Amino acid sequence: MTDAAQYRRAIPATANFTQWHAADGWALRRFDWPAEAEVSRGSILFQGGRGDIVEKYLELLAHWHAQGWSITSFDWRGQGGSGRLSPDAHVGHVGSFDDYIADLRAFWADWSPRAPGPRVLMGHSMGGHLVSRALVEGAVTPDAAVLIAPMLGLHSPLGATLGEQLARLMARLGNPARAAWKGNERPATLETRQALLTHDPGRYDDELWWQQAKPELLLGPPSWRWVAEAFSSTRGVRQDPRLASLGVPVLLLVPLADQLVLPKAALAIADRLPDARVVTFGDEAAHEVLREVDGVRNRAIAELDMFLAARAAPR
Repeated sequence: MTDAAQYRRAIPATANFTQWHAADGWALRRFDWPAEAEVSRGSILFQGGRGDIVEKYLELLAHWHAQGWSITSFDWRGQGGSGRLSPDAHVGHVGSFDDYIADLRAFWADWSPRAPGPRVLMGHSMGGHLVSRALVEGAVTPDAAVLIAPMLGLHSPLGATLGEQLARLMARLGNPARAAWKGNERPATLETRQALLTHDPGRYDDELWWQQAKPELLLGPPSWRWVAEAFSSTRGVRQDPRLASLGVPVLLLVPLADQLVLPKAALAIADRLPDARVVTFGDEAAHEVLREVDGVRNRAIAELDMFLAARAAPR
């Protein structure tokens, strides 16, 4: 067992969970794993996707911690250990994606002055979308950013425009906090949840293990309001003219066979960024490219490490 692998189902002894309170008093679950002072390399704020918890990424984060990076993460409002915004604790609901951005803006303002530099902001899936939006809105100012299978467009059999209109209609016709579908990561698919996420059954089982160990953190399908807001917020980023003047170096890891988010949307946005590197993966990679089989995962991590060495050099 490698040093990193030992954390697939164990919380590091030197890490800790606390609560951080947003401007409106909402308590968000926070994770910190500080590096030893004598080997400090910098600080990473790692943000997961919809329904994610930091526990499923501990093996990954251990890799960077061993290099001297201090690691921080928090559960997005309404999921994980950061409470629920729906009466049904199984449903992932939010009134507006503006609330996510407000939380990230405030957290960054509180965290970054005390975090050893360089400071790197990473986001997977929904986290990747929120990081990209926060960058163009000036809510965060990292030295470098990484977008991992970023949610910059949603799969919809109706297309983006009609999909958003339908989601808005469904949110208005009933309780907007009700589940948009019953299960799986997306509706109208014959793929299993594992097939949508990763080809590695062991790493997929790790997530199920954490869900059983901490059932209070489990989240199910999104609400209709979340779906409508996801369409609207991703459209907003795609149309934002500030993408062309973004001064932060960005690495995008894009699995082209992703069945949860639209890879072509990420590629289109990358083309508009003045300082972006894109690494693509083929059929060998599903949505969770950093939790894939070793061959895929190792390549992704190597690309990430090269980017950090070049664009987030030690101070």
